[in-house]
Amino acid sequence: MLRKSIFWIHLSCGVIAGLVVLMMSATGVILTYERQILAWQDRGAYAYEPDSGEQRLSVDSLLQLGSDAGFVTSGIILSSDPSAPVILSAGRSGTMHLNPYTGNVHSPASDGVARFLSAVRGWHRWFNVSGEGRSTARAITGAANLMFLFLVLSGMYLWLPPIMRWAALRGRLWFQQNATTGQARDFNWHHVFGIWSAIPLAVIVATATVFNYSWANNLVYQLAGEQPPQSGPSRAAAERFGDTVDPTALLSFEELFEITANSTEAGNWRTITINLPDAGARTLSFAIDQGNGGQPQKRHSLTLDAQTGAIAAWAPFDSQTRGQQARRWVRFLHTGEALGIAGQTLAGLVSLFAIFMVWTGLALSSRRLLRAVRRRQQEHTPQQEGYGATAK
Repeated sequence: MLRKSIFWIHLSCGVIAGLVVLMMSATGVILTYERQILAWQDRGAYAYEPDSGEQRLSVDSLLQLGSDAGFVTSGIILSSDPSAPVILSAGRSGTMHLNPYTGNVHSPASDGVARFLSAVRGWHRWFNVSGEGRSTARAITGAANLMFLFLVLSGMYLWLPPIMRWAALRGRLWFQQNATTGQARDFNWHHVFGIWSAIPLAVIVATATVFNYSWANNLVYQLAGEQPPQSGPSRAAAERFGDTVDPTALLSFEELFEITANSTEAGNWRTITINLPDAGARTLSFAIDQGNGGQPQKRHSLTLDAQTGAIAAWAPFDSQTRGQQARRWVRFLHTGEALGIAGQTLAGLVSLFAIFMVWTGLALSSRRLLRAVRRRQQEHTPQQEGYGATAK
């Protein structure tokens, strides 16, 4: 009885959420190597190699160039790669790429690809809807994702054959050559793709739930044994902007950047991001990334006294609470980036498997429905009393 109940709930969720899950899975495959694709395109177009001894412009000069161009900069990203451009950011509204040696503006070759991937990401999250309809679209994708999580978890139970025999298990572990009919093939593929992708797919779908629901986000902290953070200004923000001094008494951004870049804390950094503070802020924080941009365990924060250059606070990943660490892992486990290129590949592969699972699941459901309709029609079809009877 339990197995039958779970099966029918599983089938119902699959039919209701199938097309939305299919869309999220397909867009997830396209986004698998998003970071690498954009970096590869930009590197191919940005061919500037500095001459030996050529000096990079100071951070202050680069910020001034952005200001002169009318760009309202909120942060600046500097790379340890001497041939990489400096990126000025304006929140989420835009970026400006500058040659760090000449100050020339560089138009990324990936702009068109970035717009395409941004649209794909929009479809993945909320059908690429903008404005007031986005909250409704996000509610739909969130509910479909929650049903998808149930499909994955219940599917692991339903995958087990009613009678545990090796022959039955083997038939669900690998593709069968004797599955020649459409129904047999779909049944076989649904079970094979399902079992081999079950665990990584459960992680991907469960982490997506955290983005959609506050209770899921709070659950991450609660499972780590701590209370979820309260909304409102953070303590770090209060410390960062609460104490202001005369701006002329502060070290330049370039001096503070050099202190950070050469510190033992920064180590073998790949990028350093400076989020610009309010004018006269006593401290300046630097986000240090020692990984590929998607590895939370290699992202740290260093805060300097803007007057003396002394370390005001050092917050490596290991210093964060277990809840904070878990929440940061969630973001990049969803895309697989936390585990490097192998993790991304695995995430993309199981997203591809999910496409086949949805397709075969819907096909099996439609056949079941058609058989039920035919049986119902046969039951209501009048039976002839005999053959050769003549009308009177």
